[in-house]
Amino acid sequence: MTHDDERPIAANTQGRVTWALRRAEWAVQARKDQRLRPLGIAAAQYTLLISVHGDPGLTGAELARRLNVTPQAVASQVARLEERGQLERRPHPRHRHVQELHLTDGGRDSLRDADAVIMGIEQQIAEKLGPKKAAQLRTLLDEVADVVREA
Repeated sequence: MTHDDERPIAANTQGRVTWALRRAEWAVQARKDQRLRPLGIAAAQYTLLISVHGDPGLTGAELARRLNVTPQAVASQVARLEERGQLERRPHPRHRHVQELHLTDGGRDSLRDADAVIMGIEQQIAEKLGPKKAAQLRTLLDEVADVVREA
């Protein structure tokens, strides 16, 4: 297939590795949202909570960089989670205009419930693939991430 500039566009774009990664990501995200919905939490909020749990004291800007989203998207989610009593902002000990993010007790409880749901999804995938393929997939995905970071 060509267009005015005569540069070809590949006909088999859906057979590419990156397309397969994207389809898998969409499927997993959809399942996460579906299974987390009864808990009143979105997959994006789970990701934010698990990130703060793993590194308490992150700032909104640091979190946005880690999650590859805009600072505004993080601020919006933080405000929602703060309103629900799951997250709190605390002043940074050295920078008075910076606020650190921390889970509240309620946030930890919500995260435990949500993480059990996510672990169930991961277990379902691992059982379907089997231990050997699941380990191979994890290794391959880590390699893909490394290759892309190095590029």
